[in-house]
Amino acid sequence: MNPFEMVVLIVAIVMVAGVVRSRHAGRHGRNIDVDPQERAETLRLRDEVKQLKDRIHVLERIAVEKEDTLSREIDQLRDR
Repeated sequence: MNPFEMVVLIVAIVMVAGVVRSRHAGRHGRNIDVDPQERAETLRLRDEVKQLKDRIHVLERIAVEKEDTLSREIDQLRDR
């Protein structure tokens, strides 16, 4: 193996390793070289989204309960 082939092989191995590393980090939710302020902001936004989803869930439950209650009241009035 001549020196040129060896250099090309080393460069190819390093590039493949970098791609594998990036894909692995992306799959597991880890960002490489992330600023701590950006990470804190991301965590804060995730928490806020979770809170908003919880609120929406409660509002949906209330809306469904009211519709069901209204339907029952209408049915009771029809039965009279």
